[in-house]
Amino acid sequence: MINDFNLLATTMRGNERAICKELLYLLKDELGDVDAQTSKTKIRGLVVAKTMLDPFKVMEDFREILSERPYEFRYALRIIPIEQIVPTNLAEIKKAAKQFTDRIGINQSFRVTIEKRHTMLHSKDLIDVAVDGINRKVDLKNPDLILQLEIIGELTGISLIKPNDILAVIKEKLL
Repeated sequence: MINDFNLLATTMRGNERAICKELLYLLKDELGDVDAQTSKTKIRGLVVAKTMLDPFKVMEDFREILSERPYEFRYALRIIPIEQIVPTNLAEIKKAAKQFTDRIGINQSFRVTIEKRHTMLHSKDLIDVAVDGINRKVDLKNPDLILQLEIIGELTGISLIKPNDILAVIKEKLL
């Protein structure tokens, strides 16, 4: 598995190889990142990718491709930009989460969203360390920003994203 990934994608179980090829095609041929890489993870239905492009710009470009040519997305269900990778332990996650504090404006609200895979850490403990030191309004239903924690065994991907930064392929195909 790529340890310094900056995109995480979900697919139906059994389609991991196909989504890797799909993402490589989109990143290399459509967006021009000749160094793009993808790999399967230990979790079925989950793959990671590494691009030299800005992962948030990639989400915008993917969204544009999806609206113009939805057939290019056959296997992807969700694609999530990842800003930082840390070891999966509470101290490292706390340290990384603090780095995002300055990007949450005084008048902005936020929430923490956690996707746990292959870890024994409890969600409450993860939320407690992630929000420690963030003195901003919490809005669980309609936040301005989301502190996204994607735990994949020994690695945790962290991003501070807007709610629409995650590309939900099926939902957006229906729009």
